[in-house]
Amino acid sequence: MTNTNKAKMIIDKSFKIAEIDRRIYGSFIEQLGRAVYGGIYEPSHPTADEDGFRQDVMELVKEMQVPIIRYPGGNMLSAYNWEDGIGPKESRPRRLELAWRSLETNEVGTDEFAAWAKKVNAEVMMAVNLGTRGIDAARNLVEYCNHPGGTYWSDLRKEHGYHDPHGIKVWCLGNEMDGPWQIGMKTAYEYGRLAAETAKAMKLADPSLELVSCGSSGSGMATFPQWEAETLEHTYEYADYISLHQYYGNRDNDTANYLASTLDMDNFIKTVTATCDYIKAKKRSKKTMNLSFDEWNVWFHSNDQDKKVDPWSFAPSLLEDIYTFEDALLVGSMLNTLLKHSDRVKMACMAQLVNVIAPIMTETGGGIWKQPIFYPYYYTSVYGRGTALHSIVDSPKYDSKDFTDVPYLDQAVVFNEENEELVIFAVNRHLENQLLTEVDIRSFEDYQLVEHVVLENDNLKAQNSINEQIVKPHTRSESFIENGSLTAVLPKASWNMVRLKKLKQS
Repeated sequence: MTNTNKAKMIIDKSFKIAEIDRRIYGSFIEQLGRAVYGGIYEPSHPTADEDGFRQDVMELVKEMQVPIIRYPGGNMLSAYNWEDGIGPKESRPRRLELAWRSLETNEVGTDEFAAWAKKVNAEVMMAVNLGTRGIDAARNLVEYCNHPGGTYWSDLRKEHGYHDPHGIKVWCLGNEMDGPWQIGMKTAYEYGRLAAETAKAMKLADPSLELVSCGSSGSGMATFPQWEAETLEHTYEYADYISLHQYYGNRDNDTANYLASTLDMDNFIKTVTATCDYIKAKKRSKKTMNLSFDEWNVWFHSNDQDKKVDPWSFAPSLLEDIYTFEDALLVGSMLNTLLKHSDRVKMACMAQLVNVIAPIMTETGGGIWKQPIFYPYYYTSVYGRGTALHSIVDSPKYDSKDFTDVPYLDQAVVFNEENEELVIFAVNRHLENQLLTEVDIRSFEDYQLVEHVVLENDNLKAQNSINEQIVKPHTRSESFIENGSLTAVLPKASWNMVRLKKLKQS
């Protein structure tokens, strides 16, 4: 017999957090491993289109409704010359890519990626190199991408076959510039000054740009959050967002502690928000700085394997984490955390999209398959559009190695007023007991239960492969609505989407 815990929720239309920016469901592709070559681009593949892009990958990306994709990095950005990736492919230079010690052919560059993004209905979040370069290269790239014509760089774009501007609006001012692993690492003062002056030049070239200032490389950095405070002293009036990066892993094989990691993520977001608001107060500014969580995921499975890769090879298999069912549970909770902070987190990028710590995997020359983490991302992206609602939750809790008072019920609620749809995303963190959740839906009296989608598996370490999709969602029928209350039965160790819709009057 299944043991049962009980939880309670109250949901009301008036408990609004914020309108969810669709860009919270963004992703990231770096010129790294098989993300580009063998991932999105493979001219010899049976599904390749006229530009060499794999159409099977494009179809899955479109299915996920990814709204924005960060490019071209990542660590490789800090020594990248964007001019290497434009013009006739046969004359593009082959370079030693120092961040990942690979060979970069530059066959795919700015124009190709912008064209690919358009095919998958996504915007580009472009990043500029502030490691080895700066103001001049950045303003030229803006001119190349966004100016209509009549100047050197915009006419060069036309000469390369791209008559219309790419119209890229979101730009990252460097990447992880406080990291010792970064080529051209900066102190907070050095980065703040360079980023501010680069931002000024970029916005003179195109005043419509939205700019992202580099936050710390992670909450574990010794300089966090002083880095945020000091860099924002310089960039606050020029940037529109500050970036956050965070990865988690179950290195100790302690699932209960691992699934509580989002309490750390929640605290990270709150700390960065508070730091931004401190600088706002200090500067007497009327402007509110929002957050771009433009790298987040689970990343630890491939660490040892990557040490064995030969340097200077082309498109080697790097960072190819094969994800487990328990990773999908954490990814679901990370998405919930982003939604619960959607008043300040306006953009986010799961890092990355294809092959490299990714929900989508491909075989070079062969097929394509979905990792377990694909599913929470897919459902939350497709159905998590609208207004995030704050819910009052009463859940049993547990303590783990690093965390106390961890609720077994982790949830986020989205109300799509236009579609008259209420969606609850919920993770039951209990590894043995189901969670019977009574939900007071007081202001949704005419709503009926449409579906309850569940991701569950008795084996926490279950993985998918190209041959077998062991971890995949299904629908359950135990949940019901009665007397204005929803009873949601959440299986042990499960990710859930419970979708309600207003009854149509006959």
